[in-house]
Amino acid sequence: MLSAILSFMDAVTLARQLVDIESISGNEAAVGNYLYGELCRLGYQTMKMPVEGDRFNVYATSPEHPHPAVVFSTHMDTVPPFIPSSEDARRIFGRGSCDAKGIIAAQVAAAERLRQTGIHVGLLFVVGEERDSLGAQVANEYAASGQNSRCRFLLNGEPTENQLALASKGTLRVEVTATGLMAHSAYPELGESAIDKLIPALTRLRAMPLPSDPGVGACTMNIGLIEGGRAPNVIPDYAHADLLYRLVGPSDDLRRQIVSTAGDAVQVTFPLELPFLRLRTVDGLPTMIAAFTTDIPKLTNWGEPLLLGPGSIHVAHTDGEYIEKQQLAAAIDLYCRIAKQLLS
Repeated sequence: MLSAILSFMDAVTLARQLVDIESISGNEAAVGNYLYGELCRLGYQTMKMPVEGDRFNVYATSPEHPHPAVVFSTHMDTVPPFIPSSEDARRIFGRGSCDAKGIIAAQVAAAERLRQTGIHVGLLFVVGEERDSLGAQVANEYAASGQNSRCRFLLNGEPTENQLALASKGTLRVEVTATGLMAHSAYPELGESAIDKLIPALTRLRAMPLPSDPGVGACTMNIGLIEGGRAPNVIPDYAHADLLYRLVGPSDDLRRQIVSTAGDAVQVTFPLELPFLRLRTVDGLPTMIAAFTTDIPKLTNWGEPLLLGPGSIHVAHTDGEYIEKQQLAAAIDLYCRIAKQLLS
């Protein structure tokens, strides 16, 4: 069967079609159905891998090679809000254009180009990467059952400006909670302010020295959410903050330091950790350090991981998200080149 997606212009069209389907995390069914239909039309053996409710991953292989040694993967979901596609001579704009629907288009185009030369790779597109990596977890369970027993390499796509990542920083989510006693604000001595407990704890955490790795950079911390209180005239009985640390190594010492620094007036919990990873590279390609976290830590059963994709993480999640058409075209070539080198 002759391929319907071989040219760069076809990849641009596919990227825009994907961007125009709203797929904010939790609402990926429509874009999954579209991808499933397109991949079936191209002659792939394509399956919907149930995840949760009507959400599913899409996994496609060549019928004559159902157990590929190399799998291209990225995610179908986006962060809010939905922004439809547009383009000019240089760029494709819209939510997901670089994170990661343009990458999907490049991976499909590369798989098609490779297939024409007798090289067969798999395509795995998952849900939930922007929220909790639930799709990746389900895909890992699928792989653990032996369904992809010959898969040796996973080429994951995120916006790295077409540079191979030497490492990917990990993620440590921290929740800091304070409790108190409500009272009328005219009589603060009758209450106990949870906010007055939380603020000093956060101040100490902001000043706390963080580890660094000479080749990777520094661990960083962001206070992403603060909430608490009832009303301006009520002494607050509750206050809470969500923090996110970007890890550059193991977290055991950091966890102990966070608990000690926050102090006894607050409660500290760690609801999520994705580990710091060092990644495989390929000779002759430029490299970078990914300060962000990917699905890779949840896809351990899919072979040795690599990380590369077109687009810049600096414009991902912004109102002006875009992908350079030149980078999209170059990514198709790079995915083909890397697959060939891994299989040689």
